[in-house]
Amino acid sequence: MSTADPYFDFLCRMGDNTLILGHRVSEWCGHSPVLEEDIALANIALDLIGQTQMWLGLAAEVEGKGRTADDLAMLRDVWDFRSALIVEQPNGDFGQTLMRQFLFDTWHLLMLQGLTKSCEPRVAEIAAKAVKEVMYHVERSGDTVIGLGDGTEESHTKIQAALDLMWPYVGELFTPDAVDEAMLAAGIAPDLTEMRKTFEAQVSAVMAEATLTIPDSRFAHKGGKSGFQHTEHLGHLLTNMQWLQRAYPGANW
Repeated sequence: MSTADPYFDFLCRMGDNTLILGHRVSEWCGHSPVLEEDIALANIALDLIGQTQMWLGLAAEVEGKGRTADDLAMLRDVWDFRSALIVEQPNGDFGQTLMRQFLFDTWHLLMLQGLTKSCEPRVAEIAAKAVKEVMYHVERSGDTVIGLGDGTEESHTKIQAALDLMWPYVGELFTPDAVDEAMLAAGIAPDLTEMRKTFEAQVSAVMAEATLTIPDSRFAHKGGKSGFQHTEHLGHLLTNMQWLQRAYPGANW
């Protein structure tokens, strides 16, 4: 998916993030530790997939090649995806899933709040719709992280391990590249550097209440949002997610 249009790439990043995380979260359906969590995670997955439809739908319009949101979701290969590395990481245990969710949710809400002020009316409209759902996402995932961190010795140990594992993937979300700089200059998207200051303050407050220690490291995995380098996990995920459309092209109910 070679493109010289940073706007198209940016829209794919937004849609790919929600698509891949939505699929990851949906993997808990029928497997969560308690029924309430099963239902909650399924609803979050549905929210994210609904947002994907809007972002990739707009991306397809901007591209102007006759593709649809479904085409972008189901017929691209792994190197064409622009999702951040954090969203493709495996679910692991419940603590790992919730820590990944909280870190993404916090970034996601800040991004959407910034996009509501976008100079592109369609972007601002999508962000305004999505931000209402994501406010609930970040509240719920934050409360759960606090409950696990300030809970039993076992839950504290596991959620701390999850934070240690996921923290190196946070940096990519705030590391601007040519696409991010173009979107900022055009007034379409917010400044990632400024966003990080707010992100760190909000995450630090939750981690303090959860009695968790944020790793003292600025190391950041990267490559996902540029499509340059994904982890092996994305390929396996896409195999499961795309196989029906690939096996029966154009199939419909």
